[in-house]
Amino acid sequence: MTLPETIVLASGNPGKLREMQAMLSLMDIEIQPQSRWDVPEAVEDGAGFIENALIKARHAAGHTGLPAIADDSGLVVPALDGEPGVQSARYAGEHGNDQANNLKLLEVMQDLQGAERAAFFQCVMVYARHEADPVPLIASGQWWGEIAPEPLGEGGFGYDPLFWLPGLSKTSAQLQAGEKNQVSHRGKAMRRLLAQLKLLDDG
Repeated sequence: MTLPETIVLASGNPGKLREMQAMLSLMDIEIQPQSRWDVPEAVEDGAGFIENALIKARHAAGHTGLPAIADDSGLVVPALDGEPGVQSARYAGEHGNDQANNLKLLEVMQDLQGAERAAFFQCVMVYARHEADPVPLIASGQWWGEIAPEPLGEGGFGYDPLFWLPGLSKTSAQLQAGEKNQVSHRGKAMRRLLAQLKLLDDG
């Protein structure tokens, strides 16, 4: 199966676009944000990361008539029964308010110690050839760490300043972009999805 020359990214996040462009350029595939086609935001009402990624990919493919890639990501704290989970971006109420989300997480976890502060980032990526694709490609990645008692670092976004990496003795927000892509949940999911796309191309 021949891969398309252009794929739509079901997101307007410039950071995600840069990461995907860098990886897909190796396969001579151009990826463009859905905003180029004025695609409205999808209603992410799925119960989990897979459902929401599928919703976004099918939504973008349906509006553009092109294959689409979408990801749904979030922070999971097992001691909080999986919170913030799929509500990670709107944990404190307002979508995308990173500072408020971080403050709420610190408040909720203030009495948790040791292993109770373990957490992981989850990413699910979906590639849909078209809106009704019966067999979309799905790849996922996890990145384990723990929640620091206070934010550290100026890089990244979301919960990165609180995501402490014991093996590196720094938070995700203190990593360089290239270093982060090698170990992060999104980097892992992207490489796994890329491997599946290569198999399609070889087939």
